[in-house]
Amino acid sequence: MNILILGSGGRESAFAWKIAQSNQIEQLYIAPGNGGTDKYGTNIDLEVNDFKGIADFALANAIDIIVVGPEEPLVNGIHDYFLERSDLSGVAIIGPQKEGALLEGSKDFSKKFMNKYNIPTASSQTFTADSINEGLSYLEGHSLPIVLKADGLAAGKGVLICQSHEEAKAELKSMLLDSKFGKASSMVVVEQFLEGIELSVFVLTDGISYKILPSAKDYKRIGENDEGLNTGGMGSVSPVPFASNEFLKKVEERIIIPTIEGLKNEGIPYKGFIFLGLMNVEDNPYLIEYNVRMGDPETESVFPRIESDLVDLLVGVAEQNLGDKELVLSPKTAATVMLVSGGYPGKYEKGKVISGLENIKESILFHAGTAAKGSEVVTAGGRVIAVTALKDTLFDALQQATADSGRIFFNGRYFRTDIGFDLTKYI
Repeated sequence: MNILILGSGGRESAFAWKIAQSNQIEQLYIAPGNGGTDKYGTNIDLEVNDFKGIADFALANAIDIIVVGPEEPLVNGIHDYFLERSDLSGVAIIGPQKEGALLEGSKDFSKKFMNKYNIPTASSQTFTADSINEGLSYLEGHSLPIVLKADGLAAGKGVLICQSHEEAKAELKSMLLDSKFGKASSMVVVEQFLEGIELSVFVLTDGISYKILPSAKDYKRIGENDEGLNTGGMGSVSPVPFASNEFLKKVEERIIIPTIEGLKNEGIPYKGFIFLGLMNVEDNPYLIEYNVRMGDPETESVFPRIESDLVDLLVGVAEQNLGDKELVLSPKTAATVMLVSGGYPGKYEKGKVISGLENIKESILFHAGTAAKGSEVVTAGGRVIAVTALKDTLFDALQQATADSGRIFFNGRYFRTDIGFDLTKYI
């Protein structure tokens, strides 16, 4: 088979690494890819929202499956574009159509969906510029802290946690009246704050049946002990020690099954991944948000634990016979540490030469913000490389990934040395 992966981050590197292992692969392409993905396939200079360019490439190279890594092309309708062109009928898209992508593309849509299908979630109300006075009144009686979420995609920056009613009112005005997050905040969801510990569960579905992929926990804050600014993710661990089989059964019964059945009931076809952002509140799962793709850096911890042929599972999604496929998971633990550029998540410089990659023997390196420059690999983003170790125990995996992170160097390199160590108390 010929497969094209869309995207350029650590998640897409993990897809390329896993797909390249399949004996069903003839040609693997990554568009646009990064400085490490060419180890698994061929990088193609195409932007993820260039639907015509992607279609032309797919036809010229007999592409069988396109795996869409990031959310933006899905929300923008790449799957619909391919369905609308009869000459592209032989190309399967892994990722939902535009309507299904609203689960991530619109917080208001997803909250209404959760409430309609009795999926446990935080209570909420949605406001626009026209209803801002109603929103300000609603905030006055709201318990603290207050969560404000931009309705649309805001590159992971559209969620605010306000500690006072005054702050919440000021931020609501800024989002609705001053377009703080652009079009994304033309609607704002005001949400109850849930106290608990976060984790993610991933589902692959063909719209009829589903497979539950490993759970994972990621670490968003730039600083040790979860302090400082939010980032795109500084590391992750899979499985999650506090997510017992009993807890995961609740996730399946209360969240996954109602989601799949709800999509069917709404007549929304869905072929692809569903990311469930969960809060464990006193051993009960609450759904914080849906994403319509795999997470990053969680994918870098989840995929090393999948022993099955990923291509076989993707074919099952494309042909809607996923229920007949086998998903085999490793009992081992994967730990991922992210190396980032100095200054991230604020301003940072690119083009720093990366050295020491050849020193890594025990971990897997998933390139994220890197580029090839002659014979050298240089930094090309905020999050540069994910270092993943797969070991028999959580402690061994954490120790290996952290030690190997220290063996790679570039000017300004930074990584957290405490990723996952807080979870050892659950073992």
